[in-house]
Amino acid sequence: MPTATYSRRRGQLETYFDRTAVDAWKRLTSDAPVGRIRATVRAGRDRMRGTLLDWLPADLHGRRILDAGCGTGALAVEAARRGAHVVAIDLSPTLVGLARDRAQDDPATRTIDFRVGDMFDQALGEFDHVVAMDSLIHYKATDVVRVLDGFARRSRHSMLFTFAPRSPALMLFWLAGKAFPRSDRSPAIEPIAEDALRRAIARDPGLAAWGCGRTLRVASGFYTSQAMELVHR
Repeated sequence: MPTATYSRRRGQLETYFDRTAVDAWKRLTSDAPVGRIRATVRAGRDRMRGTLLDWLPADLHGRRILDAGCGTGALAVEAARRGAHVVAIDLSPTLVGLARDRAQDDPATRTIDFRVGDMFDQALGEFDHVVAMDSLIHYKATDVVRVLDGFARRSRHSMLFTFAPRSPALMLFWLAGKAFPRSDRSPAIEPIAEDALRRAIARDPGLAAWGCGRTLRVASGFYTSQAMELVHR
């Protein structure tokens, strides 16, 4: 069951990505020109997406993948082009609609099942791999581990996710963001120390059969995120 903090933050994210920031995300995730700051974010996200895709098998035929927090669908499209059947889910109906529109002319994307909803939903079924790119960075460590525990119950091979790594530079950005008027803020990220996250994962009974694999931090201007791989032993 989702915690109260998870449910509260999920509601904030749904409002932000489906209403407040739609135009910004539509532009950021396209080839349209953007300012210097957003260009660093775009570059960082492109590198992170490439990293997570590299951690998946090269041949994904016959594999079922959950793209948890798919946004405008770029990762789902690349996985589908490599043969995967992808369930791509996001809280924002607007972003999912944009993802469908962008994918409709690519025959490879017929294997993508775009859905609006919560990545925590057990009814989505079982998967070979789960990928959650920058969809957990707004949640506290306890909620991240709880979501991973839920993923583990329906994942066969690997779970790839990102978190906001606690660092002096990121904490400065976090504090600067809190200075903006509340109406102008995006939902705050929740910086997490990697060692603390690893310990929390190791303590969780539902993750006992999973081990931490590769990890990589991507820092590009105003974008900082860390990828972590959990592999079924």
